[in-house]
Amino acid sequence: MRVLVTGTAGFIGSHVALRLLARGDEVIGVDNVNDYYDVNLKEARLARLTGHPGFTEERVDVADRDAMTRIFSQYRPERVVHLAAQAGVRYSLENPHAYVDANLVGFMNILEGCRHHQVKHLVYASSSSVYGANESMPFSSHDNVDHPLSLYAASKKANELMAHTYSHLYRLPTTGLRFFTVYGPWGRPDMALFIFTKKILAGEPIDVFNHGNHRRDFTYIDDIVEGVLRTLDHVAPVNPDWSGQQPDPATSSAPYRLYNIGSNNPVELGRFIEVLEDCLGKKAEKNFLPLQPGDVPATYADVQDLITDVGYQPDTSVETGIRNFVDWYQDFYKD
Repeated sequence: MRVLVTGTAGFIGSHVALRLLARGDEVIGVDNVNDYYDVNLKEARLARLTGHPGFTEERVDVADRDAMTRIFSQYRPERVVHLAAQAGVRYSLENPHAYVDANLVGFMNILEGCRHHQVKHLVYASSSSVYGANESMPFSSHDNVDHPLSLYAASKKANELMAHTYSHLYRLPTTGLRFFTVYGPWGRPDMALFIFTKKILAGEPIDVFNHGNHRRDFTYIDDIVEGVLRTLDHVAPVNPDWSGQQPDPATSSAPYRLYNIGSNNPVELGRFIEVLEDCLGKKAEKNFLPLQPGDVPATYADVQDLITDVGYQPDTSVETGIRNFVDWYQDFYKD
């Protein structure tokens, strides 16, 4: 297939593009390579892709309407994996306009491109942050999620609503994936594992929010990528039993689906740090802090729908996943 992948300089996007290329798909990669974090890391991720004959790079911003119109018209992708976004919960408290541009305007351009060029399936990144003030565990995609706690979460919820509109009006099959704390080699420097590793090796204290009582559904990158590809190949169907009398948020009478994609095995932050200390052979100096604005104390994904529909089966333990990350980190940074 010819697949348009946005966010190919990003953590998840670069891994997804590599797997698509490895199985013989053609990939049109879109990324503006902004400086939200280390551009050198983004360039290094892209360097792993540029050597493949099936890869074409387009260095543009998804919020650029004219550029995205040209890309859809020029390449006419059969399917789209939209992973480009302004990420980060805490960053959204200080830079709200960045989320409107990338996550709302950018997604609008993707939807319009898919609509006008007969894309067979759009898979896009949502987030576990949409669960916001929900406290019922595990989080189910069939639950109401109308109480986000950050603008980032609100923008992802808005993406789900926008996608449903296009699925309904234009019969565009769309699938939203609510990612749960993805980690692994080539990860993001603004994520806890990356920050902790860098500071522990440098002998600096780490900030441990919520006094280490966070619980997160840490999900290894290889498990995430497998789920993304399986979902891409499983075009979102209509739910023939859907009823407006008792509407199910995760399905529709339109070709629309929402899934959680996580490890289904939450780990306490304190345990996560212990495993990292073991892998580094060095203890962390901890600075315990309260829960931060916009953060939620726990995430726990119910992934049964994804298991049932596409055979998703995450199987990477945090012990294995963190070891793989540390090995990559020490090799990449020669640390």
